[in-house]
Amino acid sequence: MGRQPHVHRASVIAMRLVDIADTIDLTAAESLWAQRARTAAARSRLVTAPPKALTFGVPPVELTLGSLEVVIGGQTLQATALARLYEFGVAAFSISVPADDLSWIDFSTRVNAVDAALGLASGTEAWNRLLAQIMDIMHPALLRPSVAVLHEDYLLGFVHSLEGVVSTATLHDELDLVPLLAGESRALSEPARQELLRQRFSYYTDDLAVLTWDRAFIYEPRDESDVVDILEVANAQLLELRYYDELLDAELPRMYDLVEATHNVANPLAARRYADLARHLYTLVAEVTEVTEKVDNALQVTEDVYLARVYAAALDLFRVPHVSKAVDRKLAIIRDSYSALYEEASSKRGELMELAIILLIAVEIVIAVMRHG
Repeated sequence: MGRQPHVHRASVIAMRLVDIADTIDLTAAESLWAQRARTAAARSRLVTAPPKALTFGVPPVELTLGSLEVVIGGQTLQATALARLYEFGVAAFSISVPADDLSWIDFSTRVNAVDAALGLASGTEAWNRLLAQIMDIMHPALLRPSVAVLHEDYLLGFVHSLEGVVSTATLHDELDLVPLLAGESRALSEPARQELLRQRFSYYTDDLAVLTWDRAFIYEPRDESDVVDILEVANAQLLELRYYDELLDAELPRMYDLVEATHNVANPLAARRYADLARHLYTLVAEVTEVTEKVDNALQVTEDVYLARVYAAALDLFRVPHVSKAVDRKLAIIRDSYSALYEEASSKRGELMELAIILLIAVEIVIAVMRHG
């Protein structure tokens, strides 16, 4: 490697996104936070993008959770915590750990130390405490709170000032980003390195964003956080689509069993059971479709080409389109089952009507015979 710039001002941001409910009433959430926490909540917006170019579909509520002490690499540091609540039921927590005045190697070490302390395998209680704090206050604003906790984690090395950097055009070649992005101390093969650094973006000559599946490096000297916000939204979308993918995975076998049980009821009065099951499936499809549309429209991109490219790359990296298609396929199966059950219920009603008519005719014949007897 060539020169190793000194990191003057930076932070390491650990994110944990948790599905806490089917839906969050954001207006109620703002009110509850103001009453209980005695600090105002804010509606998030992207800082640099023009409002018409790239905006939140429904702006999340941003909550400042204050400072907390975290032990990173054996050193106790003062970090700051933040949470954003999304309408479609996701709470996105972030803990920002300072990483000022470090050599490049020490900065990479700090990123990996934060991952060890706050990442997926850390077993830390810090996230649980933040979640409990939110749930205690926000419970009245949650529609159908989640029982099982589903979450996504993401890690960002966020640098604002590097000594002696003129252009970031070749920064990814001059700096060894691999230990930071891969969390690996051993040397990677050249194809692995190229794949790791494939998703890199710059707008000006002095900024850089490099994205991977679970980490990102961002160099932004203007203190702008739009790329960070975009990565959070993409992770929130992935989390919520994963939730509904797993929900439908569990629902499909139950649906097959119910359909089979209903088919095995031979009498014409089974129309009610067909209709009830069809209504259940229709309600499920309507609810999932409504929420997934909110998820799809979480961020609206029109004119900001750079942020649109970063956002599209993040969605692709996180396999959001793949999970979304899986949800759509399962919804299509349930819709087809609903249609078949509706037709079956109509058929059973027809059979019942025919039976009723036959009975009426039989009764009339019996009455007529009795009268002439």
